[in-house]
Amino acid sequence: MKLYYNPQSRAVISKWMLDECGAQYEIVPIDFTKREHKTPEFLKINPAGKLPALVDGDSKIFEGAAICLYLGDQFPEANLAPKIGAAERGRYLSLVVYSTSQLEPAMGDALLGGQTATPQRGWTDFETVKDVIEGELGDGPYLFGDWFTAADVMIGSMFIWKRMWGGPPDRPKLEAYVDRLLKRSAAMKIGG
Repeated sequence: MKLYYNPQSRAVISKWMLDECGAQYEIVPIDFTKREHKTPEFLKINPAGKLPALVDGDSKIFEGAAICLYLGDQFPEANLAPKIGAAERGRYLSLVVYSTSQLEPAMGDALLGGQTATPQRGWTDFETVKDVIEGELGDGPYLFGDWFTAADVMIGSMFIWKRMWGGPPDRPKLEAYVDRLLKRSAAMKIGG
């Protein structure tokens, strides 16, 4: 496996997932200043010219959620994804996709002072997203109680980014969740 990577990108999320899986992989550094992500060779891997991108044999996977879903299924021994057909599978898939379809854009709006969410934009406001995630956490340490999954990698990474960007701590339950995630031995490291 090859992870196309820059430590200043969302590829850190895919690296976190690879590490949680215990996967053997090679890092292929991508230098943004040299526009290596826009070369014809790289565009054959990810036509959008963005990171992350993962190559596993003949499979080329791009977008963080897709990579996490792929790895969760490729490494069943890591127990980071409900098996196909399991009752938890639908909720798991929903949460992984929610991280990029709702959480990330709403958080971006809030942290960057963007527009107010409107129905036409396709995502809600950040306060509503935080309410949803707090509800999904329930009383457990992770989204599936004591079971850490790829959904925690995707959802948790967004709240780790929020903390790193200097977003004010405003929800003790979510801050405690981030603290637990950062204590994991394979925890996401930004910029490293």
